[in-house]
Amino acid sequence: MYEFEGRVRYSEIDHRGTMTLPALINYFQDCSTFHSEEVGLGMERLKEEKKAWVLSYWQVITDRYPKLGERITIGTFATEFKGLYGNRNFYMKDAQGNRIACANSIWVFMDLAKGRPARPGEEQITPYGTCQPLDMPYEGRKIDMPETCTDMEPFPVRKYHIDTNEHVNNCQYVQMALELLPEEPLIRQLRVDYKKSAVLGDMIYPKLSKEEGRTVAELCDQAGKPYAVVEFR
Repeated sequence: MYEFEGRVRYSEIDHRGTMTLPALINYFQDCSTFHSEEVGLGMERLKEEKKAWVLSYWQVITDRYPKLGERITIGTFATEFKGLYGNRNFYMKDAQGNRIACANSIWVFMDLAKGRPARPGEEQITPYGTCQPLDMPYEGRKIDMPETCTDMEPFPVRKYHIDTNEHVNNCQYVQMALELLPEEPLIRQLRVDYKKSAVLGDMIYPKLSKEEGRTVAELCDQAGKPYAVVEFR
């Protein structure tokens, strides 16, 4: 298990004065990165070995978005390693120790030299250890696709979307999907199914569908195959 403490910054809030969903996701992403660095499996080592853990699925549940200046604790731990995959939980607590957000995630281990998934060796998983999963309502990875959707305006992948793996960063897909929404709902649950990686210069062809209780955004290539499917509730 790994934890770090933070304080909600002005750059992380919206007009309501509370943390944005992308900012919350970035805290979780940073926490997993810090965890890897702490156990000696950080970015530079993986780069040398031409390996990477790539996020395949998110389920993020937010009970309350913290306010400007609040002190928070962010934590993460692995729950299972099986075959090509690793499962990881996250949580965010307020200054009183109350859990205000949590997440489940599935990661796939990639051989970047070969461009395909690979089974991680014991040296890649043992340092993390595993803990019992969080008590939270788990949903399956598969996001049911709406029967109808609306094609939205295409846009290119920009430089600021790209991370150290030369792919669009996980959180940037969420930000792209949020930009498609005509209103500004208070999102209590997010699920993202990452299908394939977009890179600099790709065009995103988005589709949007709103149903009772949920909104689904598909971020697709020109052929209509999704890079990521994002569900807001």
